[in-house]
Amino acid sequence: MQIDIDHLLNMTGGDANLADEVLDIFRNQSETWGRMLSADLDQKEWADAAHALKGAALSIGAAEFAESCARVEQRGRGEAEVSKVEAAAILSALKDSLVHVIEACARASYELSKPGLSRSKDSNS
Repeated sequence: MQIDIDHLLNMTGGDANLADEVLDIFRNQSETWGRMLSADLDQKEWADAAHALKGAALSIGAAEFAESCARVEQRGRGEAEVSKVEAAAILSALKDSLVHVIEACARASYELSKPGLSRSKDSNS
C-alpha cells in the first residue's frame, strides 16, 4: 500500500506540514474506524466504518486501500446478509491492509520531512 504524496500535497496546497498533519489525522481516525471493522458488530456498522475509511484514504492518496474499503462497504450494504465467517474474513483482510496504510503514512511523513518542500509557519507539527 502506498500514499500518493503528490496527491496529498495537491490536496494541501503544497504545504508539507499540513500534509503531515492530514496523515496524523488519518492515523488517529483509523484507530476509531478500525475498531468498528468487527464481525461482531452489525453489518451496517462495519459497512459505515469501511465507508469512512474509504473517504479518509482518498483524501491522503491511498487509492488502493480506498478500493478495498469500497468492496467491503458494498458487500456490507448489499441486500444479502453476510455471514459472520465471511464478515470476519473480509474485515480481517481490510484490517491487515489498514496496518500497511498506516506504515505507508509513516514513510510518507518521512518523505515530507525532507528539505525542499513548502512548509507553513503556523503548523502544529
